[in-house]
Amino acid sequence: VLWSPSVATSRTLVLGLLALLWPPGRGEACSCLPTHPQQHFCRSAVVIRAKVTSEKIVTANEDPSNPNKLLRYELKRMKMFKGVEKVKEVRYVYTSVNTSLCGTRIAVNSKRQYFITGNVLNGGKIFINMCNYIQPWENVSMAQRQSLNHHYLFNCDCEVTICYSPTCNKSMRNQCLWTDWLLERKLYGNQAHHFFCKKNEDGSCKWQLVHHPNREEFVDVIEP
Repeated sequence: VLWSPSVATSRTLVLGLLALLWPPGRGEACSCLPTHPQQHFCRSAVVIRAKVTSEKIVTANEDPSNPNKLLRYELKRMKMFKGVEKVKEVRYVYTSVNTSLCGTRIAVNSKRQYFITGNVLNGGKIFINMCNYIQPWENVSMAQRQSLNHHYLFNCDCEVTICYSPTCNKSMRNQCLWTDWLLERKLYGNQAHHFFCKKNEDGSCKWQLVHHPNREEFVDVIEP
C-alpha cells in the first residue's frame, strides 16, 4: 500500500483509538477490531443471557496430561437469543487461560447476569474471548434488549462500518457508517445503544432508531 497523508492519518486514528480502548493488563498479542453490537450478534454462533456461577481450569481435551489448559465458566442460562439449533444445552463456556491469547475474564457472581456472545467449536463447546461482546446485563440498553428480540437477527445482511474521520463514505449500499467514535469520542455511544442498521426493500441499509416499547412489550424488554 502506497503511503499518503490520508492513509497515515487513518492509521494514526486507528492506533490512537485502540490505545485508548485497551484495558490495562490485557495481553500484548491480543487485539480486537471495534465492532457494533449488531455485528457482534450477527457474527456470533451463540448469544445468551446468563449468570456465571463458577470457574475452573480444565484441560483442553479429555486427556488429563494435556498441558494445554482452558478456563471453564459454569453458567445458569436465563435466555438464549441465538444458537439454539447449534447447542442443545448451555452449561459451560470456555476461554484461554492466557490473556495474550485473548482469554477473557468474567467475575463469578451468582446474582449478576451477563450478556454473552460466543462461537461453537470442538464438538459443541462454546468459546469466548476478549473480542466477543460480553457485558453485565444492566449495561445493555433498553433499545439493545429490544433489538436482541427483534431487530438484529432480521438485519444481518447489513454491514456496520466504523467511521474514524469526517471524510468516510459508504463503499457498499448495505452499509451503515458507525460514527459514535467520530462524534462522541467513545466507541459505544448513541448509535450503539439506541439504533440498529435496518435493511430496506431495495437492499440498501440505514440507521433506524429503536422505538420505545408500549405497555405490553415493556416487561418482555426488561426480562426477555
